Amino acid sequence: MAVTRKLALITGASAGIGAAFAKVYAREGFDLALTARRIDRLETLAAALEKEHSIEAIAICADLADPGAANAILSTIAGRGRVVDVLVNNAGYGLPGTWLESTWADQARVIQVMFTAPLELAHKVQPGMVERKWGRIVNVASLAGFGPGRRGAGTYAAIKSALIKFSQALNVEMEGTGVHCTAVCPGLTHSEFHVDGPLREQVAAAPEWAWQTAAEVAEAGYDAAERNRAIVVTGAVNKIVAGLAKVIPDPLAVEITKGIGQPAKK
Repeated sequence: MAVTRKLALITGASAGIGAAFAKVYAREGFDLALTARRIDRLETLAAALEKEHSIEAIAICADLADPGAANAILSTIAGRGRVVDVLVNNAGYGLPGTWLESTWADQARVIQVMFTAPLELAHKVQPGMVERKWGRIVNVASLAGFGPGRRGAGTYAAIKSALIKFSQALNVEMEGTGVHCTAVCPGLTHSEFHVDGPLREQVAAAPEWAWQTAAEVAEAGYDAAERNRAIVVTGAVNKIVAGLAKVIPDPLAVEITKGIGQPAKK
């Protein structure tokens, strides 16, 4: 029998926001193609979602730092006779230290994983979406994309800011085609990114009301994509911060955020 369910491709799906998006799309009746480096976690999640929601979930081990990864992922999906109806570009991570405290090889990998690969995947799945007159491209950006440049986040914030602008532009270009593009911009989120990330000591002191769960972020992202919203900032606190970022002069914003990313005092 021919499969009639749409398929959602989600990168970085082994944990956190990526896994939360997988659960939302499975609940909504989508088949899944889940990618990450940790195949054991992917297979466990895929099996659980298949059983719970009677959908098909394909686990694909891939490292987006490999320039050939996007083609390999799409080839695997095509080999199963499927096409991508939803793309969730979620994979990402942060580097510790400042620009010169990291190697160029590390910086190049971050750019490949968090910017080049998402744009490549979007460019390659978009024509089919337009032809079928239906598609969703969701780019997981960040609240950091609205703020000033700050110590230790030059590449990360720059990439997230670019993803926001890219999503906004693509959403305009796709008007009337049935294809939506949305940038999802969370702040502090209970996930491995903040538990194990380079700012874990600083963010650990943040009050609970400043945090969201990965499930809350994914629900807001799914809803925004369906409503064809180009940009969504998740959570009331984050919306306030994003609004302030638009009106506070850059020099003042830089001064306010200078302490963020400084080495923790012992």
